[in-house]
Amino acid sequence: MIWHLVAAASAGLGAAGVALLLRSLSGGRLPRWIIPACAGLGLLAYQISYEYGWYEAKRQQLPQSAAVVSTEQGRMPWRPWTYLYPLTTAFSVVDRDKLVTSQADGERLVEFVLYRFEMQYRDVLTHQAYLVNCSTRERVPLVGDGRRPDIDRLRHLSDDDPQLETVCSKG
Repeated sequence: MIWHLVAAASAGLGAAGVALLLRSLSGGRLPRWIIPACAGLGLLAYQISYEYGWYEAKRQQLPQSAAVVSTEQGRMPWRPWTYLYPLTTAFSVVDRDKLVTSQADGERLVEFVLYRFEMQYRDVLTHQAYLVNCSTRERVPLVGDGRRPDIDRLRHLSDDDPQLETVCSKG
């Protein structure tokens, strides 16, 4: 967080310095308010660049075996540019190397952990273990230390669900 603040301040100071240089090169013909305006634009440009680069930067930190199964994009009134180009604020990942496959009653079951990354003032990572029946397309969360299925939260997945495709496609 501190480095983010230092980078934003540096971007603002750098843009103000460019404006000061332009003002002095113009012989003072540019108005004085151009310096704080450029500082503000520098801060804003850094923040926008950081927010839109967050998803790709996080994705590059993941191992090769990680597959992104969903993304969430948001539009926010305090960020009006997100109405033109929505901002990715969260995404979910499955690590294909950590899948545990088993058979029960002739049906293929796969246990996996779903990791969810959220962009906030401090990045949030949550995880939840799940069990998927690849034949019936049912997903149930596993809770507690014993990883017991929580049948009340059973969910049927569609045929084209990215989680189902990622988890059940591995032979």
